[in-house]
Amino acid sequence: MDIIEILKADYQRFPVDQTYSIYASDVYFQDTVFKFRGLELYKWMIKFIQTFFLNLKMDLHNIQRQEDIIKSEWTLSWNSPLPWKPRISISGWSELRLNADDLIVSHIDYWHCSSLDVLKQHFFSVNNG
Repeated sequence: MDIIEILKADYQRFPVDQTYSIYASDVYFQDTVFKFRGLELYKWMIKFIQTFFLNLKMDLHNIQRQEDIIKSEWTLSWNSPLPWKPRISISGWSELRLNADDLIVSHIDYWHCSSLDVLKQHFFSVNNG
């Protein structure tokens, strides 16, 4: 199966049953919160998300490959585990770099908002449509 098709399926069921075989063992990951290297830490992060975030939904808006770079645009939303369970939403994009074996060696997420904006969503109502 083509890596784009695998990623589309992974986004659709995120964070459950991710296809870790498409990642290099020393994959580098970075977003606004985390920065690390290694597939085991990547798996731990996904498990953390799956455990603590409620009603998680990943909407994939676009995904394209250009040579060894895959760029995806998405919105991740969930209910925070706070007692009032606010709905949190982050839109952003990912840049995935592939090696010669078509394994992901770098996964960097960028957000269209700041960490402070995300924190504010926990305490102030945001119109999510």
